[in-house]
Amino acid sequence: MQPREVDPTDERVLERNYDYAQRNVRLLAMWYECDVERILVLLAEHGIELSRNDRLEFGTQYRAARDRFERDGEWTH
Repeated sequence: MQPREVDPTDERVLERNYDYAQRNVRLLAMWYECDVERILVLLAEHGIELSRNDRLEFGTQYRAARDRFERDGEWTH
């Protein structure tokens, strides 16, 4: 039996992993081996709200990613 392929950018998987990372963007970025900006875009793309601490630190970047989507109608990863 083959293990099932899991898309780490799938909304449910991403949200679960953010929870596993104790809702910490920096830790999730380390797990995903990408930069914080990419994680913020992925979270914003799926409407996954930031934790209070992450909002304080990254809220401006997160809102900018959401605003780009609303303005352009598409995500620019």
